[in-house]
Amino acid sequence: MTANDTDMPKLGSGLDAAPVVDHIMTQPGVQKAAGAKLTLFLKRGFLAPELCATIIDRIDAVRRPSTIADSNGDAAYRTSETGDLAPDDPAVIAVERALAAFTGLAPEFGEPLQGQRYAVGQEFKPHTDYFEPGNADYDRYCSVAGNRTWTVMVYLNQPEAGGATRFKAIDRIVQPETGKLLAWNNRRPDQSLNPATLHHGMKVRSGVKYVITKWYRERPWG
Repeated sequence: MTANDTDMPKLGSGLDAAPVVDHIMTQPGVQKAAGAKLTLFLKRGFLAPELCATIIDRIDAVRRPSTIADSNGDAAYRTSETGDLAPDDPAVIAVERALAAFTGLAPEFGEPLQGQRYAVGQEFKPHTDYFEPGNADYDRYCSVAGNRTWTVMVYLNQPEAGGATRFKAIDRIVQPETGKLLAWNNRRPDQSLNPATLHHGMKVRSGVKYVITKWYRERPWG
């Protein structure tokens, strides 16, 4: 940690979304999606290309087939690869600091940073990031840290074709660009889970797509 880390705002889990929204809106170059169905932010050039390239190398070193919490019987539902990134890696630490400064969320509420790799034809069909109460694995994934509050995702590169992220509820398709950040609140203003956050990691048609994802929880992680 640097001396400036102690000056960063720490807005807890983000379950109370208003101060997080206010903080993000102070960030230079941030854009907020129109409409009241979900709270979605975009920022181009959030991470430098050099740092993105380093994180891509880290993902390639540890990638494995992606999984889903509750199987729905569709073997093609999520076909990407996942890489769990080492928290003591200097490049990962740099990303974590940037995310904390951008969101204001307290780092202890965040899951470990995770990378994903999508080759040609791979996708993650429409899904929400929170865990559905009552599903078979809900207690397993939420008994300690609670459910997810915010999602922050960064594209690490731009594939030749495809790989966009579609938010159907607001008819918004976000194209991947190196270093571009997406952040959204998985809750409605009353803190209930928001199904309008349903999003689709669309198929890559040419090249390979890399992203990193950071999820925040209701209570401290671990």
